[in-house]
Amino acid sequence: MYRALTWWLISQKLDFRDPATVARNARRPAIEVTTDPASPSVSVDGTDVTGLIRTREVSNAVSAVASVPEVRAHLVARQQAILASACAAGEGIVAEGRDIGTVVAPQAVVKVFLTASEDARAERRSADLAADPGATPSVTRDEQKRRDTADAAQSAMASDAIKVDSTVLSLQQVIDLVVQVAGERGFPLAGHPAWTG
Repeated sequence: MYRALTWWLISQKLDFRDPATVARNARRPAIEVTTDPASPSVSVDGTDVTGLIRTREVSNAVSAVASVPEVRAHLVARQQAILASACAAGEGIVAEGRDIGTVVAPQAVVKVFLTASEDARAERRSADLAADPGATPSVTRDEQKRRDTADAAQSAMASDAIKVDSTVLSLQQVIDLVVQVAGERGFPLAGHPAWTG
């Protein structure tokens, strides 16, 4: 959601570095996220921006937008409403973000703090951005460090979270660990349709 708002501000040629401009426009775009794991998507005013919000341009701008209090209040409330709706429907939901376990859903029973070394994160992100010749692991690591510093206030590990260091783990191994943690907390996910196929 923060990335979607950032993309919209950039697309509207608004100054995302100016907190007053960001605050004034935080509620203007209609941001929608799907909660169906089979077809995840993000849209802004009806435009699918799922891929567009993962560009370096958005990544390097999102911290400035996410630090604006009016933005945080608006989007945290939106995220809490989505989680509440899923819970009221008797469905489970997996949410990810720097402050999900501490601010958005501190009451969540299963919390995983997923981490990896700087080098591993930079290599993975650089691979995701393979189409961008400027996204070398070195450049990506530097950009990542700047974002980590800017987002430090929102990146604390919840006291009741399980820390998973994925530095040397494959994606499947990470998934298996998360499923195991959920099962140990009373939410057996093994065999759930979202985790198969």
